[in-house]
Amino acid sequence: MNIVTILISAGTLLGLAVIFSYILGWASNAFKIEIDPRAEAALEVLPGANCGGCGYVGCGAYAAAVAAEKAAVNLCSVGGPNCAAELAAIMGVEVGETFPLRAVVHCGANTEDRLQRNEYRGEQKCFTANLVNGIQGCVYGCLGFGDCVEACNYDAIQVLDGLATVDYQNCIGCGMCAKACPRNIITIIPFKKESILVVPCSNHDAGKLVKSVCNVGCIGCKACTKVSKIFSVIDNLAVIDYDKYLEADSEELAKAAEKCPVKMLTFLKTRIK
Repeated sequence: MNIVTILISAGTLLGLAVIFSYILGWASNAFKIEIDPRAEAALEVLPGANCGGCGYVGCGAYAAAVAAEKAAVNLCSVGGPNCAAELAAIMGVEVGETFPLRAVVHCGANTEDRLQRNEYRGEQKCFTANLVNGIQGCVYGCLGFGDCVEACNYDAIQVLDGLATVDYQNCIGCGMCAKACPRNIITIIPFKKESILVVPCSNHDAGKLVKSVCNVGCIGCKACTKVSKIFSVIDNLAVIDYDKYLEADSEELAKAAEKCPVKMLTFLKTRIK
């Protein structure tokens, strides 16, 4: 290889390098994505848990949605009220009154309360067990295999006597347990008082059928609705309107729980962080 060939090769490589540098520079400017500085500031405020409890895949996605004014500033249950206040300051909005969100299991039946139980020898997972008919008479109740326990990163839920039970000392309301439950019996609700009345049942069958499969299931009798306006019975199941929860006084709620013929309504006493 003579010196001319070497020079030609070097010149060609140099020319290609210049051309590609120009192309890359052009592409960098042409396809540049502007990042809203408010999104960066919001991301700094968020706890970085990436739990998905806000409804977004991670803190980055939520921060971007807040900056784009597509998401409320009070959706981060991990960060709580302080985080909401800081996000509101970044966005220049009022955060309003916020309450901690916590998980509630809408089933109160321990093993002995389930009147129709059958042995299950398949994979010990709620997801797979839910695909099998006849495991237990109530097709709405907790299966008790602990998919929610595995999903929780905060050691805030465990299975006790066949029933998923929330530890409110640790629960931060991220919603991962609710997403893991194949029967959708776990919801995230605002804890507006330190003692919250809940309906620990998800059975929509008529009262007679409920009593044949469970000792503690809601029978849809509407006794609670006659005591407090925050109650309604929808598809045979008592439902509490938590938007109106602060309107009901404690004595009224206690009376509603007392009037329940199956003593199903339950007060959850929690520590609000």
